[in-house]
Amino acid sequence: MTVPADLRMTEVSGTEALWLLEGSTQGRLVYVQRELAVIRPATHVMEYGRLIVRAPVQAATVPGRALLTYQVDEIRAPAGTGWTVSAHGPADVITNRDEAAHYRRTLRGWAHGPHDTLLRLHPQQVSGFRLARPASGAGR
Repeated sequence: MTVPADLRMTEVSGTEALWLLEGSTQGRLVYVQRELAVIRPATHVMEYGRLIVRAPVQAATVPGRALLTYQVDEIRAPAGTGWTVSAHGPADVITNRDEAAHYRRTLRGWAHGPHDTLLRLHPQQVSGFRLARPASGAGR
C-alpha cells in the first residue's frame, strides 16, 4: 500500500480529543510489564471525567495507581484519513463488586475470568491528531 504524499497530521485541541474519545467505545490499553510495552484491545466509557476500561489483562499486572495509556483511533482505509487520540494517567483496578457488576453489564469484554479486568483511568493528559488531506489548492 502506498501512502498518498498529500496526507497531513494536524493536532486537535484537548476538548476535541476528549469529544472523539467519548464518542468511541473501543481502543487499546498500553502498559508496561517486565520492562516491555504490552498492548491489549479494550472497551471503554467516559463517566465523570474518568475513563472506565475493560481489558483482557490480569489485575495483578496493573499495580495500584499505575500510569497507563489508552489509545483510540478511527482510520479510514485506503484514504488514510481519520483521527487518533491518546489518554495518559494513573489508573486503578475497580474492586467494588456492585460497581464492577455494573460495568461488566455495560462494557463488552474479550475474555472472562482472571484475564478480564476493569480499570478506572484518571486522564491527566489527552492529545490527538486528525489525519486528513489539505483542501484543494492549499499549500501549493
